[in-house]
Amino acid sequence: MAIKITPHLVQLAYEAVLKSFWRKESLRKFLRQTHVAEAHLASWSPDESKRDFLDRTFAALQRSDKGKAVIGEMAIFLAEQTTFPDLRNWEDSAEKIQCASEAVAELKAFITRQSEEIRSEREREAVKEKARKEREAVQREKASLADLMNRLNELAQQMGTASGGYAFQDWFYDFLNFTEIEHRRPYNTGGRQIDGSLTIDGTTYLIELKFTAVQAGSPDIDIFRSKVESKADNTMGLFVSMAGYSSVALKEASGKKTTLLLLDASHIYLILTGGMTCIDVVRRVRRHASQTGESFLPVASFGG
Repeated sequence: MAIKITPHLVQLAYEAVLKSFWRKESLRKFLRQTHVAEAHLASWSPDESKRDFLDRTFAALQRSDKGKAVIGEMAIFLAEQTTFPDLRNWEDSAEKIQCASEAVAELKAFITRQSEEIRSEREREAVKEKARKEREAVQREKASLADLMNRLNELAQQMGTASGGYAFQDWFYDFLNFTEIEHRRPYNTGGRQIDGSLTIDGTTYLIELKFTAVQAGSPDIDIFRSKVESKADNTMGLFVSMAGYSSVALKEASGKKTTLLLLDASHIYLILTGGMTCIDVVRRVRRHASQTGESFLPVASFGG
């Protein structure tokens, strides 16, 4: 139970202690259980009253954090008690127990309210902290996306060159690292070069990257489809041609139960500008392919 040692709590704890213990030895035992220093207890002279000793004790405890922690321990202990053994067998036991019960009830109610306030404050702080982290994450994402976009823009002058193709391949996998999509870098299998793969929603997509000045044509689609169809049934292909596709290529890639999805520069820049995540772009194009048999969905048609 979390409590704050406020002046009001100290006063309530003081009253609860004073009224819960009648005998000095019972009070001494309680104070020892709540870790009041033995040296301080030893200073309690026989002729010093309980009230005077408690006045002195509480004043001393409030001077240090350790002492305040002791008061907190006392308060919690007192708030949890339901019986008052030290107040039994006196002529006015009923009155003593009634006074002690009221003092403890008031202390317990205060601690309960305070605990709820502390919990609410912690929850508010947790919400603020979460919002702060989310804002920072958004800022980091914007910075990372901006960096990726700048790098891609700088590659534009190399489009259509062999060195540009390799540089774009490296860029693309830095891009996938940022998106945190499960993926594999380029590899060779059965004598065929695969530009890599990624996995979304349990489906593995072979990747084909084309960073040329001319559009991808029908032969490019045929070669890539043969790579995809040589793999397991749940394998699909994700073709990324930054220059787009010829009309013949689009027709060749589409059809009933097509295994290919086609992306171009507009899809990549939609992601880089924060319009959609990479995963959502792939999901949107795949949904369109499932519904229409068309492998390509222009960004301009995403709203439909």
